Amino acid sequence: MRTAYDVIIRPIITEQSMEDLDIKKYTFEVAKDAGKIEIKKAIEEIFDVKVIKVTTATIRAKEKRVGANPSGMTATRKKAVVKLSADSKNIEIFEGMV
Repeated sequence: MRTAYDVIIRPIITEQSMEDLDIKKYTFEVAKDAGKIEIKKAIEEIFDVKVIKVTTATIRAKEKRVGANPSGMTATRKKAVVKLSADSKNIEIFEGMV
């Protein structure tokens, strides 16, 4: 059985994700095989918030240069954008970023 901390890998901090904090949308990198329901339960368990919507996207691997040869690849990842309810509290790890 997976724990909630196995599902949620890390928060994603970008300009777009910081703008979405005003409307209570938070972006996380999640396990590749995690489903929306599993992600929702993990976020609610870890941060004690109420999730109303989860959107996921798989980011496919890209070719990267390694020295003179373009032989390396980045990892395939999955990200989830989580929308919280209006009466839910904010997630603390994003508070000092804005």
